[in-house]
Amino acid sequence: MFSKPESHIHGYVPAVRRFMLLGLFALLIFSGLTTLAPAQDQSSTQGTNNQQEPPPAAGGPQNETGPYAIPKKSEEPPPPPPEKPKRIEGMPDYSIRLDVPLVNVNTLVTTKDGQFIPNLTKENFRIFEDGVPQTIDNFAVSKAPITAVMLIEFASTNYGFLVDALRASYAFADTLKKEDWVAVVYYDMKPHTLVDFTQDKQEVMGGINQLRIPGFAETNLFDALYDTLDRMDRIEGHKYIILISTGFDSFSKLNLNEITKKIKTTHDVTIFPISIGWLAREYAETSGRAAYHGAGIPVSQIDYLQADNEMQTFARLTGGRFYQPRFPGDMVDAFHDITGDIRNQYAITYHPTNTKLDGTYRKLRVDVVAPDGGPLKIKDQKGKDVKYQVIAREGYTAKHTVE
Repeated sequence: MFSKPESHIHGYVPAVRRFMLLGLFALLIFSGLTTLAPAQDQSSTQGTNNQQEPPPAAGGPQNETGPYAIPKKSEEPPPPPPEKPKRIEGMPDYSIRLDVPLVNVNTLVTTKDGQFIPNLTKENFRIFEDGVPQTIDNFAVSKAPITAVMLIEFASTNYGFLVDALRASYAFADTLKKEDWVAVVYYDMKPHTLVDFTQDKQEVMGGINQLRIPGFAETNLFDALYDTLDRMDRIEGHKYIILISTGFDSFSKLNLNEITKKIKTTHDVTIFPISIGWLAREYAETSGRAAYHGAGIPVSQIDYLQADNEMQTFARLTGGRFYQPRFPGDMVDAFHDITGDIRNQYAITYHPTNTKLDGTYRKLRVDVVAPDGGPLKIKDQKGKDVKYQVIAREGYTAKHTVE
């Protein structure tokens, strides 16, 4: 039942030999592997023994093939210098930046009665700056839309005459075109905006109609005019202020010199004052009483004359006209004349010979002459000589932006 011992021994010996051969072969393979990758085993051993030290920087992203190095920026070759532009024949090797001032002078030429004189050309005008003749660069009849502020004195001073002026101001609103922009501002102690800039003439009339019962007696003209000029300075193009006022200032923080300086440094605004002071003092004189400036404060004839002179100065400095209605009906004519003045101006532009932007005030003079340089003669329809007047601002302050 059991097997024979000889057969067992003979089968064992070959098995032992095969086992020894396999062990020798495994030993040889193991020795070869350890010879090929000793550094990897060493790094693995060091990482196991000291885990707190961060691994050395690889110098680039990792993948299954191991780290690869990216050269540092300092090691990159510098970019090639930009190619020098080719020199143009006759072109100098330098550049010049010029800041040349430009002066715009809106000029009105009318008869003594205020009638606009049309059909004048560039050759009919001569401009002098501080007595030095200037060369006119551009010339045209102004056709730009109107951008205007109606600045109205509205206090308990001569209120009855102010109502007549407000009623007459509808005549101005009625002449507005669809491209015109108008705002309505009234002042007593300070300016108040009734209607912001709008192209709706009905809105302008509605704003004027809100002025019914004044609340204060103070008329701070200088402060209100300064504030209006400051706000209009942010608007591009030429602007106009139609000032309806007695011209009397009772309470302003600013004085006459300060508001005059502000007007001189504002080059793109023309002021058209309409005085209601004449009617007030005429009424007081005919009734045998003194004129009053609200709250029972008497105003002398000299006060009103000074106020008129101040408003005339505002108009003269900016190239506008001063209106002094003698009767209530004259106010409507004044507003119609202002509309005509604005829409019929000669726009003249020149580069001054004195290019220094030093903040000095330059005096201007505009003359109208015949094309040959002689006196200009203007005749009416009957052939009679007509006297005329040239209205332009008196000067400007030389600064970086002149309009």
